[in-house]
Formats: sequence, structure tokens, C-alpha cells
Amino acid sequence: MASTWVTGGTVVTLGSPCRVIPDGAVRIDGDAIAWVGRRVEAGEMTGEVVDAGGGLIMPGFINAHMHFYSTFACGIALKDAPPTNFKEILERLWWRLDKALTLDDVRLSALVPLVRSLEAGVTTIIDHHASPHAVRGSLDVIAEAARLAGVRTCLCYEVSNRDGAAIAEAGIEENAAFLEAQRGGDGMAAGLFGLHASMTLDEALLARCVDAGRRAGAGFHIHVSESKFDPDDSVARYGERVVRRLADAGVLGERSICAHCIHVDDAELRLLADSATNVVHNPQSNMNNAVGRADVPRMLEMGICVGLGTDGMSATMLDDVRLVNLLHKHGTGDPRQGFTAAGRLLLENNARIASRYFDKPVGVLAPGHKADVITVDYDPPTPLSADNLMGHVLFGLPTARVRHAVVDGRVRLRDGVVCGVDKAAVAAEARARAAEVWARF
Repeated sequence: MASTWVTGGTVVTLGSPCRVIPDGAVRIDGDAIAWVGRRVEAGEMTGEVVDAGGGLIMPGFINAHMHFYSTFACGIALKDAPPTNFKEILERLWWRLDKALTLDDVRLSALVPLVRSLEAGVTTIIDHHASPHAVRGSLDVIAEAARLAGVRTCLCYEVSNRDGAAIAEAGIEENAAFLEAQRGGDGMAAGLFGLHASMTLDEALLARCVDAGRRAGAGFHIHVSESKFDPDDSVARYGERVVRRLADAGVLGERSICAHCIHVDDAELRLLADSATNVVHNPQSNMNNAVGRADVPRMLEMGICVGLGTDGMSATMLDDVRLVNLLHKHGTGDPRQGFTAAGRLLLENNARIASRYFDKPVGVLAPGHKADVITVDYDPPTPLSADNLMGHVLFGLPTARVRHAVVDGRVRLRDGVVCGVDKAAVAAEARARAAEVWARF
């Protein structure tokens, strides 16, 4: 098998230690990185050569909490008064939108952000899906769209009580079937067992989901205390806060993701830390929903692995990583906060989290890791090193174009154009489809 080379730029490996290699090169054999170093040490480059054009060569970004199905919400008109709290946002927007989706809608609502993500250098996405009237086969449809675009995904279906017993049962079966189908697969798709939130899962359904997830050997992906309503509901109905309830049920663990975790107390943070459960911060979405600010600095101090997601708000991770820096400075009134946390979430912890779900680790340019490599048209106006990389990520890269993306060893974005997908045709089809969804909304 011929190698693929990515060269003609400065290599930023990430990982520990992070290496910055001027005039570097990365050799790819199959789906894995085989060698990283200086171009002059590479020898003869046989096979395909991807030229970074003097820019940066780095790992593809990872989105640790996404909702593809939110695509058709852009520009939608609500049919009630504007929501005044998060529960009303769910009831008046998201829980109406997801009920309107067909499997064709699911495919298109995934393909649009998949293309946008790849254009933004995002090569791995952990998604949380819902389509109550199109449950069966929905995860396969998303996985097929992701393979077409060339993006690595980890998928789940969110189970809840809110649409009745039959749909809840279909959600359990969809998670279990998809998890089984990924055993020994191609490494481009993986699964988690999806749960919506404590407030939409009664004791019987939560227990059934945990049992099914354990039998599948899967971790869980759930929204936790995104708004104050979730812990208030848990205390009122079950006599304990959300994280304690999930711990008692067997949801927590190193392969599980608790998204948001805004309204949690110190005892709950200790449960998350002691169980090595992953938390994913979604600052842009949290600000949009006016639900509060997660205490990310405290979580990191306690040793919790906190990653970063967009929660369906955006396809680019660079929007949210900038907000980690700004939100925590603004929210604490302390200009020392946010900067270091932003780097850890995006450039370190997202790789730790996502690597739990695939046959090879992702998010670092190192031999044996998945060959997910991007090149960025960024000519630093100041010196760039491993020590000051985060300054460039926050204040330089957001305006730079992603030129190439190699995913699983295949070139999937070339000169800014997604390979194998007609972006204009997808957008046109999505516009027509969105009008139909809105009519049913």
C-alpha cells in the first residue's frame, strides 16, 4: 500500500509533549499515522503528497457534543410566545422539531453540518440524536451520511419517557442495534447509549436503559443539569440530585459523557471525578439558552476530564473555544480564567474522550494514531511555539481557511472543497426539505 504524505508546512502534533516542527512532514499508512518529523529526514516521498502550502499541519478538531438534527431550526418561526426558560425552549422548539423529522430529514440535517464541520477542520464528532417518529434506522442513516462526507462519528439515540412507551422502546432497540453493528466495523463510526436527561427518564426506563447499555458494553451520553429544572425535578421526584441519581443507577464511568453539568454541587463534582466520567462544556449553547455557566475551572482542579462541544449551535470548534476563554473571564471577573482551560478542553481532553470509542486513538499526530490530519492556511504574524500555541488558536486561527483534511488516511477536503459531496446540491435539497419540516412543525 502506498503512503500518503502531508508536508509543506509547520507540523503541530498536539499530545504530550506537543511538538512544533517547522518544515515538517507526516507519513500515513492506511488509516494510521506512521511517521512524523522534519521534511529533510523523510527520505523519498512515494505515493500521494498533500501540500500544506506553507501553513499549519495539525490533527483534525473534535466536537465532543453535537446535535445534527438541529440544522432545520435555523430561521424557524415558533408558534407560541417566545420561551422564557429552558423547559419552554425544549417544549416549544426542540421537542416539536424532532417530532417532525423523517429519515430523509435526518440524513439531510446531518449532511449539512457534516460538510460544514469538515470545512472547519472538524474530523470527529460525538452526536446525540432524536427523531421520535423516525427512530429505527436513524443512526445508520447518520453514519452513512458521515461516511459520505468523510467524518468520523460516535452516535447515540436519546431515550426518554416524553413520547410514550413505544417510542422509548424503539430508542432502546436503536441504540442496541447500532452498537452491535459497529463491532468489528471500519473505525469510522462508534456508538454510545443515548439518554435524554434525568427529568425525562423515570426509574423504570432508566433501569432498562442501563441494563441494555451494560449488555452492549457501552458508555452513556446524557444531558446533566443543563438548567436548574433538572436537579429540582430530581430532588422533588426521587429525593436526590441528578448526578447522585445517575451514579446509583450505574450511568457514570470513564466511557460515559455528561453534557453541560451547570447546576451541580461539590458532592456531584466529586462523584464525577471519582468515577472518571467525562463532562462536555458547551458555552455558546449555554449562553444562548441563558441557563448559566458551568464551573469548568473547578472541574479541572478536581481532575474531571472536561471536553468541548457545540451542542448543535455551530459546526466549527473555534467559535466555542474562544467563548471558553471569554465566558469564564467575564463570569468570574478574573482575567486569569479561561485561557488555559480553553486549550485543555479543545486540544487535550477532546482527544482523550473521543479516543475511548475507536480502535485507534485520535486527536494527536503520532505513530499509531488515526490518520486525521488537517492543513490550515495560517502564516503566523508572530513566532509560534508549543508554549504559545493557544494564543494563535484563539486569536489567529479563527480567521484562517482549512485547506485540506485527511480522515482515516483518505483526503476528504482538498483545497477547501469537500470530496464526493456536491455542497450546493445538498444545500438546495435541505432548503426544500426544511420547508416541509416547518410545515409539519
